[in-house]
Amino acid sequence: MLLSDKYSFLINYFQNLVNNPNRAMFQSIVFYGNDLNTQYEIALYIARMLNCTNDKSFDCSCRNCDWIRNNEHPAVLTISHIDNKPLDDTSKTVISVKQAQMVKQLLLTSSEYYRVFIFCDKDNNGNVTGLNSINFQEKTANGLLKTIEEPPKNTLFFFLAQEKEDLLSTILSRSQCFYVPNFERESENYNMIKDIIEEYFLLNRRDAFTISQNLSDISDDKIKILDEIQCYILSLMKCNYNNKPFLARLMSDIKAVENAKSQIKAKVSPVNVFDNLCLAIIKN
Repeated sequence: MLLSDKYSFLINYFQNLVNNPNRAMFQSIVFYGNDLNTQYEIALYIARMLNCTNDKSFDCSCRNCDWIRNNEHPAVLTISHIDNKPLDDTSKTVISVKQAQMVKQLLLTSSEYYRVFIFCDKDNNGNVTGLNSINFQEKTANGLLKTIEEPPKNTLFFFLAQEKEDLLSTILSRSQCFYVPNFERESENYNMIKDIIEEYFLLNRRDAFTISQNLSDISDDKIKILDEIQCYILSLMKCNYNNKPFLARLMSDIKAVENAKSQIKAKVSPVNVFDNLCLAIIKN
């Protein structure tokens, strides 16, 4: 499934933001969640929309879009412990103060492009991993605060992490934060759970334990049940991406399902997992 289909609630949100001349683009965005590669792909797509010289479509092949896809654009830079190091930078495991100084120096000159800096980390195989207090240390982050708060025109920073708490509060306070769910095992449908969970957001909290029991009894494959719950919530998000309060609630519910998956994999009692999940998402 294409990124634009699977994450349409986020893609549509940013498309509307970029295409609306009356709405100012954020200057700093935090993406968080377990799927760091998807966070990176979404950040690159937003960078493409901001620099596209054609129709801003997902598959546009204008020069800027192709450059960004191939990580060759002069104004869209990935900043990690292995990407875009100054020649005199000898640090090997962290985003360094010299890299922060390099970014600030680049912004002293004007540019015809919309400049985008994607801060993340990489593993030994080049996979995107999250920022934390070890690879993105306080002295480096603090060196960027003034620039993040008052950047030059047409400048955007991305910070990618597993948890918001992995970043300094001073970064978070200057950024808009978006949770990016992990749909690695997304079900193709939610027929198995539909009759039980449909319009769960209207249910009363006193029904949570009954719903939990009914869900748990469907199948011995608890991850499949949770996959379908996640798929159902995703379908709601696709239909409600303009309803910000409801979308925020659904994002929180998606995260609760991911936490439930982690607990099942950690051999926590399924009864406790489904009870806690239903109490988390049935709030009335």
